[in-house]
Parts: sequence; C-alpha cells; structure tokens
Amino acid sequence: MLIVFIRSVILYLMIIFSVRLMGKRQIGELQPSELVVTILVSNIATLPIEDISIPMSMGIVPILTLVSLDVIMSAVTLKSSRVRRIVSGSPKIIIENGRLKPELLKQLRFSADDLLEALRAQGVFDISQVEQAVVETTGSVSVCLKKAHEPPTAQDLGLDAEDEAPPLLIVECGRPCAASLKYLGFNEEWLINTLKKEGVTLAEVFLMTADRQGKCYIARFQKE
Repeated sequence: MLIVFIRSVILYLMIIFSVRLMGKRQIGELQPSELVVTILVSNIATLPIEDISIPMSMGIVPILTLVSLDVIMSAVTLKSSRVRRIVSGSPKIIIENGRLKPELLKQLRFSADDLLEALRAQGVFDISQVEQAVVETTGSVSVCLKKAHEPPTAQDLGLDAEDEAPPLLIVECGRPCAASLKYLGFNEEWLINTLKKEGVTLAEVFLMTADRQGKCYIARFQKE
C-alpha cells in the first residue's frame, strides 16, 4: 500500500509539472494536439499506479516524451502558420454580414441547436442580431453583434470616462497581498488604517479588494 501511495504522489507531481510546461488553458480551450496529449498522459499515469510490477520509468518517460513533443510542436506552430493550420485548423466564419453559412455548419458538423446554444452562451438569444460569428480552433464561438444591438459605450453616450485599472485582491483569508498593495501604491499601514475606519480587524477579513482611488470592498468571515 505504501508503494502505491509513493508512486501515486510521484506521478501526481510529474503530471502537474507536465501540465505547467504545456501552459495554462481550460479544458474547453485546448487545441486538438493538447487534448490528445492530456488524454494520453492521464491514461499512461494510471498504469504504474494500478500495477506495481510496472517500473516507474514506464510512466515517467512516456509522459515527459509526450509533453516534450507538445512543447516542440507549440514552438513550431508559433513560427509556421502552415503547420499551425494543419495541426490546429483555422477559424471559420459561419455568419458574415448577418448571413448564415449552412455549408460551413455542415462542414464543422454544427447542428442548428449547437449554433443557437453557442450563441446563448454568449448572451445572444436572437440570431438576427448577429453581424458576424466565428468558430474558433478550440470549438468556441465568438460573436460580433450588429451596431444597432450592441450595448452603448461611454463614448456613444458622450460621456468622458477615464481608463482605470480594475480592483485587485489585497486581503485573502486575513493575509495581506503585498504585491497587489505595492501595485496600487499602498502599503500595509494604509491597509490597517482603512480597516480601522471600517471597524474590522485584518483577521476578520475573508476577502478585500481595492482600486487605485482607495475604493474598497470588504467581505468578513461569517460568524458561526
């Protein structure tokens, strides 16, 4: 049992290292080659865990080989658009100038229900409002609405709006985030004084955000 535990920990750490090498993506954003590597790595890792007669090298070497191939392929596709199109495909415009292209939907094996579901995921419930829609290489759908249906911007309304950095997390579970405070131009002394004004101690703060103007949001731990 101890051997199985140790082998599991080693392979667990190896897979984390491998995934870190491959880069950060959500499952739905994986390119075809990345998805293949992910599936193969998960299957290979289970073999030395289930059968302790299989040497650990039979799991580690194939995992490192696959990840190395993926990293090399990523470098090649960055330099060559032709290889990138072969490996990952290319985006397909399925709605252009407000006109749907059924032939492309058929080529991509997208049903009408699939298209409408993808549009609803983008907050679009009326296909007639779409000016352009693109199926990305990951299978997700990007949507550009017609001008008449786009939400108005500050510029459209004639408002003078300044660009501002979004609020950052400065306290998490009672612990200050020094990097965020420094980025915003604040320090821990400012943080403590701000919390005093709100009548709360640092240890009572579950989450706290702030922007460069000092506007804060504080969420306390719930009292049991």
